[in-house]
Amino acid sequence: MIRPHAKPTMTLAATALLAGGALAGCSGGDDAGTDYPAWQNTRVNAVSRATVGGGVAAATSMKPDGALETVALDLATGRTLWSHPATMIGRLPGMGVQAPATVEIGGGHAVVVALDPASRPREKATLVARDARTGRQLWTRPVHSTFGPQGCGPYVCLSENTALASARMVVLDPRDGRQLWRLPGISEVEWAGPDKVVVLRLASHPVLEAYALKTGKVSWQLPIEQALGDGVDLSGGWAFGATEDKIVGYVAPFTDPQTKRTSTFGLFSARLSDGAVDWMRPNVVRVYPSGNPAYAPVVRPVDEQGQYGGFARLDAETGRVLGQITPTQVPGTGWWLAFPPSMDKLGFLKRDAPGSVYDLSTGEPTPLKGANGWSFCVTDPKPLSLRDMTPGFYSIAALCEFDLATGKRITSSSAPPSWFTGSQAGWRLWRDEKGALHAVKDAAGSTPGMYG
Repeated sequence: MIRPHAKPTMTLAATALLAGGALAGCSGGDDAGTDYPAWQNTRVNAVSRATVGGGVAAATSMKPDGALETVALDLATGRTLWSHPATMIGRLPGMGVQAPATVEIGGGHAVVVALDPASRPREKATLVARDARTGRQLWTRPVHSTFGPQGCGPYVCLSENTALASARMVVLDPRDGRQLWRLPGISEVEWAGPDKVVVLRLASHPVLEAYALKTGKVSWQLPIEQALGDGVDLSGGWAFGATEDKIVGYVAPFTDPQTKRTSTFGLFSARLSDGAVDWMRPNVVRVYPSGNPAYAPVVRPVDEQGQYGGFARLDAETGRVLGQITPTQVPGTGWWLAFPPSMDKLGFLKRDAPGSVYDLSTGEPTPLKGANGWSFCVTDPKPLSLRDMTPGFYSIAALCEFDLATGKRITSSSAPPSWFTGSQAGWRLWRDEKGALHAVKDAAGSTPGMYG
């Protein structure tokens, strides 16, 4: 999936045809201040999103020499618990840096599963499961190529051999690594509950499929082209999110460099119970920054001539337009989108210059004075200087707050809005533009954010 600033450069031609640096032993995170009510840890350089389980947060961090490592932090304090070397082998740059999979196993315990550099000469990498709090190794599995492990309910899902004709997804028991079942081809987990997992089958004709987690029995299948129309190509990227009863998907456009034709793209929603399509919004592109597709999606329509329209905030439950501004209201060039925490307004940020703000419910302009919005801290990021790995990866983006009347950054900001961070077990975690991890517990339960 596309993850800003994970540039959408992935191509799936080959695979389709074939089928957040902490040192161990560091003392804790920095003291919490008024800006960050829980904690901040500046000893890490998180380049992936964080996953949470068993009172532990885990992320992939990059060391100064370009090496990756898996780092685990105490969720309550931000204190570094342990770190181990990490790698990527077979992951596509447009997907961004993989996060560790953190899976709860009961009794307040969790397992962190990550990809380590190979431990044996003939192996390319090793999947390693560790106790989330102590870092004690529990089991290993050799890996040839993979998009990385993912938590899927109470289990671990892993794409294996993604560069080979024998590509498959396997479902593993996090306690001992025992394989429960496997699915041929390349798949990515898009949603999982206690008993069911929904995966995207990556192929020339991609399919969304639901399986029983314990047995691997298929419960429904939804070809993406059935939801959006013929001509879907995942090379442009994709993103999914879920509400209580629906999964909302976005497929980005991809223009073939040879034919100059643009693939089918847009948003759609399907019921988690049976895969039936609830609504669809073809020919719209997701804008950045914005919320998860299942929470506060903001889109921009594109006509048949490739001309962009205005902007619209959609209701993820129904696909209906909650508010919009027209193409004539969009300023010329040199702006970036910025949204307030409530996402009831849309701002056009111009760095170090006055911008403009519109009320999304009425489409009318609103006063600039006192109007703030959250936008990307860096608009032209540099790729990560990863050691001995495929170039072209970017860290996940960081958001900063700006005064839209002046275009200047507000340095006294607290936590970014929940539509960006989401929440996991009530905790909201994010990285700043320097890679430091921050957290605040101000939510209830789990909600999707921009990164899933």
